Amino acid sequence: MKTIKISLHYPLNSITVPLVSTLIRKFNVEVNILHADISLNKTGTLVADIKGEEADVEAVLTYIQDQGIQYDLFNKKLIWQEESCVHCGACTAVCPSDALTMNKETWCLEFDKEKCLVCGLCTKACPLNVMSLQA
Repeated sequence: MKTIKISLHYPLNSITVPLVSTLIRKFNVEVNILHADISLNKTGTLVADIKGEEADVEAVLTYIQDQGIQYDLFNKKLIWQEESCVHCGACTAVCPSDALTMNKETWCLEFDKEKCLVCGLCTKACPLNVMSLQA
């Protein structure tokens, strides 16, 4: 099984394509939508995890491209050096997916890697540089 994290960039006229349901039905993959900003008559983005057999995932990428939808693969992962973190919360202010949150009882930073979009915004916001992206 192979899992990829992908960001789809829908052109103006492509948001009416039933992409996710087609991927699931036609290519036998699991699609976990992590973030979506898609509206009629606008360009849109969708970030998702796609999981399936390697050949099916590769076929999905070809199909997406054939639909005129551009994509970026997230090949990196976020590394949090928790032992050096002072839990200031600066990273939570810029995290678009709420992967980084403050626990309201302990006031400690919590990281949900499944929600992480690997956008890197937290690495720029962290005053101690305890967040980094690695390939």
